[in-house]
Amino acid sequence: MKKIRVLVAKPGLDGHDRGAKVVASAFRDAGFEVIYTGLRQTPEMIAATAVQEDVDVVGLSILSGAHRTLFPRVVQCLKERDGGDILVIGGGVIPDSDIPFLKENGIAEVFTPGTPTETTVEYVRSALKDKEDI
Repeated sequence: MKKIRVLVAKPGLDGHDRGAKVVASAFRDAGFEVIYTGLRQTPEMIAATAVQEDVDVVGLSILSGAHRTLFPRVVQCLKERDGGDILVIGGGVIPDSDIPFLKENGIAEVFTPGTPTETTVEYVRSALKDKEDI
């Protein structure tokens, strides 16, 4: 058993990262190992970092409206790099009507504004309960 490793990433040209930093802090406070990629990452960069860092979860945060393009592309890039077993979750300003599309394209869960950070932490713990030692 090991601690859950989470990569928090901001795909695309979105320049706002306050929410991503809040979620990253919540994961860290919950005892997860957290890697934050910073702003303006390509899906290829995110996938490469996730595989290189051997993470269990990729948390994508987006406010730009490009989630229908970028989130599935991250999933595709992970599969291309033998990271298809990595859990991918998303959050940000995402219309409820887009959530089914994202789930059909490999995003395990989507957290919209106002979701308590504890909800996100508990989702990850539940989804990866066999990988955590805390």
